[in-house]
Amino acid sequence: MTFELKKGDLRAVAQTKGGELVSFRDGDGLEYIWEGDPAFWSGQNPILFPIVGSLKDGKIDIGGRTFEMARHGFARRMEFSPVEQGEDFVALELRESGETLERYPFPFSLKATHRLLDDGFSTTFTIANTGDNHMPFCIGGHTAIRCPLREGERFEDYELLFEEPEHADSHLLNAGGIIRHNGRRPMLNESGMLPLDYGSFAEMDTIIFSMLRSGKVSLLHRESGRGVCLDFHEFPMVAFWTNPGAPYLCLEPWQGCAAYDNESGKFEDKPFCAILAPGKEKTLTYSFHIG
Repeated sequence: MTFELKKGDLRAVAQTKGGELVSFRDGDGLEYIWEGDPAFWSGQNPILFPIVGSLKDGKIDIGGRTFEMARHGFARRMEFSPVEQGEDFVALELRESGETLERYPFPFSLKATHRLLDDGFSTTFTIANTGDNHMPFCIGGHTAIRCPLREGERFEDYELLFEEPEHADSHLLNAGGIIRHNGRRPMLNESGMLPLDYGSFAEMDTIIFSMLRSGKVSLLHRESGRGVCLDFHEFPMVAFWTNPGAPYLCLEPWQGCAAYDNESGKFEDKPFCAILAPGKEKTLTYSFHIG
């Protein structure tokens, strides 16, 4: 099931499969979200829950029991239910089922509210613990923005520009998608600017930052200055990913991340894991702004 959103000249489409926003167009009809193509990647804007990234051997310890989960969790493959909608927004919900409880033994509610803004859109995650035990979880966005956005442009014509000057290293992944606890690569040296090239992604797979000073990052064409700005200030991590040669860049706000190669294997010990007491909820919002 799909839902069309509109606000002024802006248009968007959300779907119950995965709870995703899968289209966002400006007043000129320019599409910003990657359409999905199996030749590169069939995804578009998946919700990462209840884990972000990969687990060691695909397994995690929860309360002394071992559970298995695929990369980025199960929410992106599941059917959400509409719970509220208006002309410019829709709220979609995923709750536990027999299938989820086999992999994640917690009753929960995950709501994704997609809302058009005057100059873009926001996505709000509301995670509620509806059970009787403390519930650890991770969650993240994975929005694939078309890059280049316009005809005649190249991926390499774009850059990432952070809100603040940053001196930051990227976390490094091993071949299994696990973070190397002693592996970092310098990426930002007080400039706050990172030129894009496919070579970096061929070598590193994903560029991952944690605890930056910035809460915003813009994907901009260097000459025209046009593009999008991601506001991720409620999230402790932000990552960037593409398949080399593909015409998109994923801008990903994360609460949590892939397993570290030296971590305990217990869910509650995962870096930036959130833990909800029974009856409590947590809300996180990120937004994209065009210009």
